[in-house]
Amino acid sequence: MTSAELPELSGNVALVTGASRGIGYGVAEALLARGDRVCITGRNEDALKEAVERLGADRVIGVAGKAHDEAHQAAAVERTMEAFGRVDYLVNNAGTNPVFGPIADLDLNVARKVFETNVVSALGFAQRTWHAWQKENGGAIVNIASVAGLSASPCIGAYGISKAAMINLTVQLAHEFAPRVRVNAIAPAVVKTKFAAALYEGREAEAAAAYPLGRLGVPSDIGGAAAFLTSAQSDWITGQTLVVDGGIFLNAGVA
Repeated sequence: MTSAELPELSGNVALVTGASRGIGYGVAEALLARGDRVCITGRNEDALKEAVERLGADRVIGVAGKAHDEAHQAAAVERTMEAFGRVDYLVNNAGTNPVFGPIADLDLNVARKVFETNVVSALGFAQRTWHAWQKENGGAIVNIASVAGLSASPCIGAYGISKAAMINLTVQLAHEFAPRVRVNAIAPAVVKTKFAAALYEGREAEAAAAYPLGRLGVPSDIGGAAAFLTSAQSDWITGQTLVVDGGIFLNAGVA
């Protein structure tokens, strides 16, 4: 979408973490398409700059850094407030999954890294947006969880456990931040991104065949869900986890 194609400004502002590509980028696109201004974050400064240019530098800013770094969290919220004067919506998308194998053999330092990035950073961003704007002005938070947090997830157990924690974090924040701020989560199944490539690359047709809807997810599927959960259409929804899975859970327990 070019700058000329962007709609009139909505007046609202979003901060989307881990958004230089993949699901986060898809969320940013969806929010821009309805007129929001957006701050995106990511670890790689060059990739982040490219994403800002593609999305439209007149409505998007980027703040590079590691999600678990508290100084980065503070800088992202501060830059958003300086550039746009508000931060109505937070989408916690930044995540990591650096290990594959049984948790019986998991290096505990790796487990700590997964939790720092996937859970503790989400809490840190939520705290900062709450104090910077949402506590007095309201808004919404969306945490990107995973279907891995809803059941056993062999070989990616640390990731699944962290996403289960993120789902519970969603409930805790929803309770504490009500009634000013709504907090919900999205639990995607496999979405076609670089992050999830190992789960389908080279065998996409086989992987997609397991889904009743006949395909894997794409970032815009999650972007649409995030746009809904940060819209007036979802004003009576909080503390919930929206499963966006192409119907894969319909096959649970089917021989």
